[in-house]
Amino acid sequence: MVTLETSRLVLRRWREEDVAPMAAVNGDPEVMRWIRDGGVRDERQTRDGIRAWESEWEAEGFGLFAVEIRSTGELAGFTGLSVPRFLPEVLPAVEVGWRLGRAHWGAGLATEAARAVVRFGFEERGLDRIVSIAQVGNGASERIMTKLGMRPVREAVAPSHGRRVRVFALSSEQYAEAGS
Repeated sequence: MVTLETSRLVLRRWREEDVAPMAAVNGDPEVMRWIRDGGVRDERQTRDGIRAWESEWEAEGFGLFAVEIRSTGELAGFTGLSVPRFLPEVLPAVEVGWRLGRAHWGAGLATEAARAVVRFGFEERGLDRIVSIAQVGNGASERIMTKLGMRPVREAVAPSHGRRVRVFALSSEQYAEAGS
């Protein structure tokens, strides 16, 4: 099983004991404000989501990691790679994404975790390009994308929820040139 470590984080596969804390993250309206239609998710929906994320690991060789705070063992949320099927016009593509509980915002943890995942995608999985997608207006996510070296490449309307999104991208060549 793949595990990535940074100075403050452990990115690992999912465990049963992650369901309740991830459900708390998914149940926070402020966290979910920029996710799909903005609706929260309960424990059952979170459990189903984790199952789907684990299935993607088996099917694709990548997926979403549970993000654990190294010093405390607390689950902060997730980051990882997935196929953005919710936006068919960008396919084929692999997206880097993240979702952390509010207690973990503003400390650079999402950037730290996403940077490790981008490195994994390019260096361990040999991806040619990684995208990231944020709803227009989600400046916090766009700042992370920029810190990762990504550049905006298009805007679209996501058919699954009708909201405008901005797509950022980073090629393996751009990644290598930046010496990331």
